[in-house]
Amino acid sequence: MRYIISGKNIEITKALREATIDKLSKMDKYFNPDNEAQITMSVQKLRHIIEVTIPIKGSIIRAEESAENMYTAIDKVVDVLERQLLKHKNKLISRHHSAGTFKNDFVNETMEEDLDDKKIEIVRTKRFAMKPMNAMEACLQMDLLGHDFFVFMNSDTEEVNVVYRRKNGAYGLIEPTF
Repeated sequence: MRYIISGKNIEITKALREATIDKLSKMDKYFNPDNEAQITMSVQKLRHIIEVTIPIKGSIIRAEESAENMYTAIDKVVDVLERQLLKHKNKLISRHHSAGTFKNDFVNETMEEDLDDKKIEIVRTKRFAMKPMNAMEACLQMDLLGHDFFVFMNSDTEEVNVVYRRKNGAYGLIEPTF
């Protein structure tokens, strides 16, 4: 796997780069060599934050963790990524899809480590009428409801969009592409 490491408010030293690649290379056995992991490290006040994004066929595996030092954050993000890989593996097996980006060994090996995985169960379904509105109106509606996200019909594009509240308090907009 290829690694692209960048930093915000932090200098990526050789030791930090090597530690990151060493920890993440444990997952190389799951991916084909042409896969790419995008790693962004940043420092905000006393928080060291690492974000790892690995695009895979039809999906993205992403994790973000923070800690008091970058090396602890790296360890935490690797644990999260491994859990996500196991969940994705179970999804592939249950749907009988080909692995695509994953090596066949990863999909075919036994699921001894999957004890922590719980079956996904939808316990509630909501239906609601969507009136067309712009993204700003949707953000206001989301705040009025006290939710972290809001699904709406965008009056500008006439498509279903989602606005959401980011960790830093700002807003994000998700627009589908077909």
